[in-house]
Amino acid sequence: MVRILIIFFALIISFSDASKAQPFSSEITLELSDSAHISVLTSAPWAEEAYAVFGHSAMRVYDPVYGIDIVFNYGLFDFNSPNFIYRFTAGETDYMVGAVSFKRYLPEYEYRGVAVHEQIINLTTAEKQKIWTFLLTNAEPENRVYRYNIFYNNCTTKLADIIEQNIDGKVIYPQDTKSQTIRNMLYEHINKQPWLMFGIDLVIGSGADKPITIREKIFLPAYEMDIFDQSHILNSDGTTKPLVLKKNLILEDTNSDIISENNFISSPLFVGLILLAISVLVSIYGYKKKRAICTAYDFILFLTAGIGGCIIFFMMFFSVHPCTNPNWNIVWLNPLQFIFAFLFFAKSLSKCVYYYHFINFAVLIVFLLAWCLIPQQLEIAFIPIILAIALRSGMRVLQYKKLKQKAG
Repeated sequence: MVRILIIFFALIISFSDASKAQPFSSEITLELSDSAHISVLTSAPWAEEAYAVFGHSAMRVYDPVYGIDIVFNYGLFDFNSPNFIYRFTAGETDYMVGAVSFKRYLPEYEYRGVAVHEQIINLTTAEKQKIWTFLLTNAEPENRVYRYNIFYNNCTTKLADIIEQNIDGKVIYPQDTKSQTIRNMLYEHINKQPWLMFGIDLVIGSGADKPITIREKIFLPAYEMDIFDQSHILNSDGTTKPLVLKKNLILEDTNSDIISENNFISSPLFVGLILLAISVLVSIYGYKKKRAICTAYDFILFLTAGIGGCIIFFMMFFSVHPCTNPNWNIVWLNPLQFIFAFLFFAKSLSKCVYYYHFINFAVLIVFLLAWCLIPQQLEIAFIPIILAIALRSGMRVLQYKKLKQKAG
């Protein structure tokens, strides 16, 4: 179940771009010419690595008169910062903005072979200067760090915030014609990576299944680009103008390798079915013959499930990550499994373990029967795993009663 954290970490750094961090130089003119423009760069998703499956966004400032061509990237973080792993798990990750020349920004995307789109924002000279000044100030060492939030304050949403806060008018977003949830939107990008979907569905709770607004959809780079294309600026005099003045294709998509659907044999559902099959075989063998193999198997099964439960419990009640509480997966993956896994070897506590298995079996069966009523979208691959755990709890109850009858 440590894989849960690894997958969730991959999800978070999907909106990051740590490789481009570099010190910001303040030796740049504070004034822009009338020829300058400010644009949003959107790189397409790259399916080869989990950290790039959602693409990336950054803000470019280009001024041919003063030779300025800088990209401001809000997706940087420092692995070496104090207590990084704990802070990451608790959702207290600090990200920062960094500046890099446009020429140094593109090579990574050229290597990936993904498209990079540029949207030149329809700004007045005064608004360009205001955003430029904001970016310069924000990129200074004392200002560059911000508290990251994967869905509501990431490297993509920051760009929309900057535009909204530094224009004289108001951004009018298009009418939302499609009801979507955060989970639905994530699925669109990872539908060919079942293990990533499996991990996300484990750690993200029912909060990800609520419809979100058109503005909230901007957390994904591709959605921000499409929404910006349809948005307008309402000026103070009541007139409107398109938010995007011009759109350029900086890099074409040259990645001809298409990631095919994962083989069923390597999918979470298949692994779950194998686990269920092993649980059935162990149950049959253990009930008819010796219990030793059952105890060893149950220890591994419930210990692993308990570790997963501890992670989910921590993220629900001790982290500030969005959409992790409530999480109905805590019903079948809970910290009690970790504790009781060690009690399986204590004969003096066999009655206590019996009651635990009886309650656990009943809860899991009710959970499965109420599957469609649970206000959270659950992964179908969870079902065989839940059945495997329920089966072992049920067999433990039967074995306890069998021993009691013999003793009587």
